[in-house]
Amino acid sequence: MMTATPTEMMTIAAARLLTNQDVCFVGIGAPSAACNLARLTHAPKITLIYESGTLSTRPSVLPLSIGDGELCDTALTTVAVPEMFRYWLQGGRITIGFLGGAQIDRFANLNTTVVGPYDAPKVRLPGGGGAPEIASNCGQIFITMAMGTRAFVDRLPFITSFGHGKGKGDRAALGLKTKGPTKVMTDLCVLEPDPQTAELTVVSLHPGVTREQVQAGCGWPLRFAADVAETPAATEQELSVLRDLHIRTKQAHGVAA
Repeated sequence: MMTATPTEMMTIAAARLLTNQDVCFVGIGAPSAACNLARLTHAPKITLIYESGTLSTRPSVLPLSIGDGELCDTALTTVAVPEMFRYWLQGGRITIGFLGGAQIDRFANLNTTVVGPYDAPKVRLPGGGGAPEIASNCGQIFITMAMGTRAFVDRLPFITSFGHGKGKGDRAALGLKTKGPTKVMTDLCVLEPDPQTAELTVVSLHPGVTREQVQAGCGWPLRFAADVAETPAATEQELSVLRDLHIRTKQAHGVAA
């Protein structure tokens, strides 16, 4: 039997959420791996869109960035970035936004800007790019992030992409009509916003993971659902397809598999 690593389990859990009917705005890295795994397994008709303007792209390897030629070469068409954001994203035509981040708080707000004070940060991060608009305009947001106390923090130094603010109702108060983050997939568990408070709550533990392990990787006291499920183990098909995808990617980018 093939056994998934924690990172593979995170990717597979995220991929399972997607369907053939989804139009998905894809982030680079773990979100891209999850979306393309779904496309190569149970959701071959999913529409994948990247920030550079590639519509219905079907890459054979994972892109290095949104400007990777693989995306344009395999897309149905490529549109200008202003059209991508104004017509497709802000026009409400995208069902799922798939994001990652450097830091996340208990209400699924994301930071990709700075660690530490903004004027004198310990680390200056890449910034938001299109993520703030994705977080606001896609029908709902799925987030993939590995757990750790440096990433799951009690208080963000900067909010780059708005999740649920300080709790339920904050999105609506800003005039946002989309659902915001509805799932956070990590290497240890799956979290969802509590229906009453919007605080992230553990709803599923990956095989072999304990509550204590999950709490040790989080910077605030976690809430657990009344009935915490166990994430179904990765299938051999899921693992084979995912690993083949990563091998092809490494070979295409000149990295020894």
